[in-house]
Amino acid sequence: MIVLAPMAGITDGAFCRDISREGFDMVTLGGYNVDPPTIQAGREILSRGRPEFLVEEELLIPYLEDQVKIIQEEFGGFISVNLRSVTTEPIVEVSKIRGVQVVEVNAHCRQKEITNLGCGQAMLRDVSRLEEYLREITQKAKSMVSVKIRANVPGVNEVEVAEAVERSGANYIHVDAMLPGSNSADLNIIRSIKENTSVFIIGNNSIKDVVSAHEMLNAGADGISIARAAIGGSLNFELSRI
Repeated sequence: MIVLAPMAGITDGAFCRDISREGFDMVTLGGYNVDPPTIQAGREILSRGRPEFLVEEELLIPYLEDQVKIIQEEFGGFISVNLRSVTTEPIVEVSKIRGVQVVEVNAHCRQKEITNLGCGQAMLRDVSRLEEYLREITQKAKSMVSVKIRANVPGVNEVEVAEAVERSGANYIHVDAMLPGSNSADLNIIRSIKENTSVFIIGNNSIKDVVSAHEMLNAGADGISIARAAIGGSLNFELSRI
């Protein structure tokens, strides 16, 4: 599986539709703030110049329905929506949108306005809560469920997180294998998760060509996601070679 990862500020329906021509199996809308606390956090983020998605709560479902329809004009693969929410109910509601195959819980964002709510990467520090949160979604969602995490967050054991994701019944763990201070992904994180769980791993970070894609897959990822290499609206390599 080759996934277009969420990128703040540009992964709307038109971008996903256009970049899907490169050969992606799944494209991701978002991430979106989808309940009152995270929407307010989005306003605060915008006030300091961060380009984040901000859709008012009452407009969210119609907006996403429109974005999904735009993607479906040319794309027959999976459509995922990356979401930030203090509570599970808004994520379950998004899972009911026709054409949404995956809802992705954002346990990845590191903006302080989001983490102060216990969302984003702050969720990784309470594995029991994360597992319960994901289980509530998997039991009620009308789509598959993914969770995107960030690696090398201080005080976080990625294997324990992955084990909790697996126990929750989620379908995918999307791992930003970020290695601070490096231009390469932390492939050891991917290996460790693969050796200790059977959850489907989507590996992300520093995939910029065929070589780096193969390195991620050889480390144990079942699929890969690409973000920055797609920002310009095209890729400098062919996904068919992966």
